[in-house]
Amino acid sequence: MITPPPATENASNQPPELLLRREDDGVAVVCLNRPQATNALSLSLQAALSQTFQELSADASVRCIVLTGGDKVFAAGGDIKSMDDCGPIEIMKRHTERVWAPIENCPKPIIAAVCGYAFGGGAELAMHCDIIIAGKGASFAQPEIRIGIMPGIGGTQRLVRAVGKFQAMRILLTGKPVSAEEAYAMGLVSLVCTDDQVIPEALKMARLIANMPPLAVAQIKEVVIAGMDASLDAALMLERKANQLLFATQDQKEGMNAFIEKRQPRFKGE
Repeated sequence: MITPPPATENASNQPPELLLRREDDGVAVVCLNRPQATNALSLSLQAALSQTFQELSADASVRCIVLTGGDKVFAAGGDIKSMDDCGPIEIMKRHTERVWAPIENCPKPIIAAVCGYAFGGGAELAMHCDIIIAGKGASFAQPEIRIGIMPGIGGTQRLVRAVGKFQAMRILLTGKPVSAEEAYAMGLVSLVCTDDQVIPEALKMARLIANMPPLAVAQIKEVVIAGMDASLDAALMLERKANQLLFATQDQKEGMNAFIEKRQPRFKGE
């Protein structure tokens, strides 16, 4: 059953802009739900995402998150109508960095399941995730330059880290979309499959990750992200310390014993 998270509840009869489903196997599915606006990221939808990811980050029963816009479109960008008459101070006061921080800082792995457009803020939202699974019909773009602005939620910085300067500059300065296959070739996408298999593949991968020892999963994510902007020596030190720490966990003992005994491990996150 899919239910709206608390941030989307209102007294009107309008459908919630964000849907949340918790699976029994440690997987949570977060679905953007503004089909009439191609899932444009309205301020209220961003607020709902922020609150939902805060909630999921604190929920020990959730081990992996799938973020999707459904089987037609991921998100076609920001809500331009809400920005048309804005001045710089109003934009500054929105503090989007605070709104998006719960996604950026979520300790659980996040898999973006992308069908259709992931443009502008939609592409930036996908890049906040840890793994991107895209349908063959998906496309990615940072078209902000075409309306006289530039990405403001990490599009320049995450994109260049994902694909390198020369591909990032092409995407940012032309505003032209790239296909899922192009995005895969340049390192922006983890996996490409047929459009009808995007969500099933994302759920399959999420369940696989959810069955892994959660403390090891959390340490891997933390070290990878922290090490990206550190020197190699500092990053390797972080890796060593995290690996050493995991030898204090019951999951390490269970995992190694299960391997020796040729049985399936039962990880508890302890």
